[in-house]
Amino acid sequence: MGWKVIIAPSGARDLEKIVAFIARDNPDAAERLGLRLISKVEVLASFPLMGRAIPEFKDPRLREIVHRSYRIMYRVNHEAEAVEIIRFWHAARGFPIIPPN
Repeated sequence: MGWKVIIAPSGARDLEKIVAFIARDNPDAAERLGLRLISKVEVLASFPLMGRAIPEFKDPRLREIVHRSYRIMYRVNHEAEAVEIIRFWHAARGFPIIPPN
């Protein structure tokens, strides 16, 4: 059985904002991107360590996968066999605040 994938409130807000921003010009593209980002996250249930360690941190529990210009940042919890999606972030926006555990 796969690991749990949990989207933290910060990640859910990011995803909502991304989709809403794109939907102003192209609702279909916004929906496609939102679904694609979610599908990237779902893979983590089977491959929780597939992402690289976030280079700005020295914490191996903080990892990311990249889809186009978006960084999908997550925290690995080996004991709970869970990954927590903490940010969906467009790289042009600089570096986000990472919420504590």
